[in-house]
Amino acid sequence: MKNFQGVDHAGIGVGNMDVALDFWSEKLGFTEMFFDYTGIVPGLEEITKKKEVRARIVMLGNRFTTRLGPGKVKLVQRLDGDGAPPYPAGIGYGEVGLAEVCLHTFQTEKIFRDLVDNKGCKSLMEPLSASVGEHQIDLDIAYIADPWMGKVEMIDWKGLWTSRPAAPRIEGVNHVAFGVHDMKTTTDFYKQLGFTDQIFESKEFFDPMAPWYQVGRALPGHHMTLWLSGQGAGIEPVRLTPLWEDCRGEWGHVGPMDFGIGVQNINKAVAELQKLGIEMHSEIQTLDVGVSEFKYVYFKDPDDQYVSIVETSY
Repeated sequence: MKNFQGVDHAGIGVGNMDVALDFWSEKLGFTEMFFDYTGIVPGLEEITKKKEVRARIVMLGNRFTTRLGPGKVKLVQRLDGDGAPPYPAGIGYGEVGLAEVCLHTFQTEKIFRDLVDNKGCKSLMEPLSASVGEHQIDLDIAYIADPWMGKVEMIDWKGLWTSRPAAPRIEGVNHVAFGVHDMKTTTDFYKQLGFTDQIFESKEFFDPMAPWYQVGRALPGHHMTLWLSGQGAGIEPVRLTPLWEDCRGEWGHVGPMDFGIGVQNINKAVAELQKLGIEMHSEIQTLDVGVSEFKYVYFKDPDDQYVSIVETSY
């Protein structure tokens, strides 16, 4: 579907916006500010079961964005109730809910070492290299934690883009990963929204993730797939065996918590989703974010993830 343009942004809950901006802007290079909004966030009544949600939302992009790192980050600090909800208890990787935000990086190990050794970021996984998928695509990956222990993956898809005369850099969001109940149901669903290019599929447990799971819990089986669209960032559905806890948490919880799919025309996109029998959580919402309008509506995917379509004019 040409109207759907891949993942526009990854939504990340934060406990303190100043701390979050230091991490994402100063340390990770997301210095392009598209908007900084504080106020009521409409259209969440059905999702949050609250009549009114108030938050500060900052949308950031990376000035080095590329085809493999096209996505933005949306930082959300809840200002209502008790503030930012906590990170979901028990989350490791692959439980139902958003598992991580993955950034595309050039020279992953150099970036990782600078962030961990010089800038005080916490390591969650040391850099390693692998070849994945039917075509044995080469990659380098590493993980760091955000200030609230949310998982931030850094990946260099060397096998997809092998020659660049550039210094080490972070380029933007490559994909978001989220746990699902049924892999085929989820992938069939998102194929309807343009995620049709499968980069890899793995049904083996990824050993470096073992420390993320609770002590005393048997390590689960991993079924992971990565899908890209013609534009925007990709999605990485994950199915654990056996299934574990529902770790979607409350909208706005600290760490990765939602994502938005870009569309050219939100009215046409809603009509297309409705033809597919996909339920909207509200009418189309429009935020006046100062320099432009931010239009969005959350819809229901097979696992009730917090996922929206967004039309932007910035």
